[in-house]
Amino acid sequence: MANFSVADGFCPSVKNILILDSEGKRVAVRYYSDDWPTNGSKFAFEKSVFIKTLKTNARMDADIALLDNSIVIYKFVQDLHFFVTGSIEENELLLCSVLQGFFDAVTLLLRNNVDKREALENLDLIFLCLDEIVDRGIVLETDASVIAGKVAIHNMDGDSPLAEQTLSQALATAREHLTRSLLK
Repeated sequence: MANFSVADGFCPSVKNILILDSEGKRVAVRYYSDDWPTNGSKFAFEKSVFIKTLKTNARMDADIALLDNSIVIYKFVQDLHFFVTGSIEENELLLCSVLQGFFDAVTLLLRNNVDKREALENLDLIFLCLDEIVDRGIVLETDASVIAGKVAIHNMDGDSPLAEQTLSQALATAREHLTRSLLK
């Protein structure tokens, strides 16, 4: 029986996922690779990826760039820039589905109000999304509705009034109450 590992390339993986603002500053970042061992090298990579993609128009669809022997898939929305980086051998379509799943889940959780202010106010939801999508670089999930649902369940505070819950939290609460009433 053969032993396969992540290094053999049989598991889809990413090196990092970044959200930068319109000036190239960090909003939310998660690194899964040792390619950037220091904070200085991480900041330098973020600056170089921002500068390389700045003059492109990736507003509607994701775009692709090659940078430092890595594939970078990116998309811009209002004042946020979303990036997913993978190795040069990684499948571009997989990286694109990671980016789209992440973006769509964030859009659902932020109720279609995807901008820097809203993202900063809901960083906990964004980081929970990242945790649901990727674990130590291994891609776990790319379906936005599944990701948003899991994040809503993790984030839900059952004691908060329905009016103060996000739409996904309210739907999860309603689903839970309906399930309880059907099981009685």
